[in-house]
Amino acid sequence: MAEVVIYTKSYCPFSLECKKFFKEKNVEFEEKEVVDDNPLGNEMIAKSGGRTDTPQVFINGHHIGSFDDVKALEAQGELSKMLNL
Repeated sequence: MAEVVIYTKSYCPFSLECKKFFKEKNVEFEEKEVVDDNPLGNEMIAKSGGRTDTPQVFINGHHIGSFDDVKALEAQGELSKMLNL
């Protein structure tokens, strides 16, 4: 199975929905909770090309984007391929 990393904020409803989505698909993921002025926040911004919104999703080290991007890949039938499901 693919390695999934999700940068989240605890108060972000999109982060909560994204985690729920992956759990329902039985996909394990590593969660990195971002807090303002946190080294993880800086890491997320650097890896995502400057994006500061959460969640930011990475699959096998490749930046996918936000939960909207994940849902778009799912609708196109591409997400399962990326996740090796």
